Amino acid sequence: MKTEILILSDNIPCNNLKGEWGLAMLVKYNGKKILIDAGASSLFLENMKKLNENVEDIDYAILSHAHYDHANGMPTFFENNQKAKLYVRDTTSDDCYSKKLIFKRYIGIPKNMMNTYEKRIENVKGNFKLMDGIYLIPHSTDNLSLIGKKENMYRKTNSGLVPDNFSHEQSVVIDTDKGLLIINSCSHGGVTNIINEIKKQFPDKKIYGYIGGFHLFNKSNKEVIEVAKNIKDVNLDYICTGHCTMQNAYNILKQYLPDTLEQLHVGLQIII
Repeated sequence: MKTEILILSDNIPCNNLKGEWGLAMLVKYNGKKILIDAGASSLFLENMKKLNENVEDIDYAILSHAHYDHANGMPTFFENNQKAKLYVRDTTSDDCYSKKLIFKRYIGIPKNMMNTYEKRIENVKGNFKLMDGIYLIPHSTDNLSLIGKKENMYRKTNSGLVPDNFSHEQSVVIDTDKGLLIINSCSHGGVTNIINEIKKQFPDKKIYGYIGGFHLFNKSNKEVIEVAKNIKDVNLDYICTGHCTMQNAYNILKQYLPDTLEQLHVGLQIII
């Protein structure tokens, strides 16, 4: 059974397709169409039309995590598709901030989105089976709030801002003919952690590949090299990254993964 992933929004434009700081993907699997994220604006819909894809045909929508560059296009999605529900982690809320010293900036989903589209949103817990062959898997790695603190990412609570533990982030796992494909749009929990999480949940399955941003744009070359070596040790057959990975980190990753790494860009069609 063929699995197809079409990139609708990413930092890198291609041909007549525009780019933005955001990510959106269309997955075609077993007769169904699944939207993963909707980018930072309505651009994903503009690009869909240019790619001759109809937003009304989407059967399911998934939000990878509660940040604006993946969720700001969701109101446009709801307005143009009347049937698909949006699947989010049950901790998803408009409470995500970036904070450095005394300065803070809201980086979350559109305000009131969860209330405005309540009837269209499904809050999921634990390992969730979206359909046969597609699963939504939360983080199970401990102490991810240490990563949140390091990344200056916080969540607003009644007690003030606390480091983000990325409980609102989820991996999409697709069972393809070649093995499991992991899609995690920003991999805030750490690429290696996420791969290990999926291995633990599917111990009898081969992990074929990984698609998504690796959040390496703000990392030192030394840190990127460490990630590259860890990915190489896992021995995946296919890796495709972009968005928050950015070019410098991509170039370093390519040195360590020359035969398995592909650059994400708008309009890229991945067939597995």
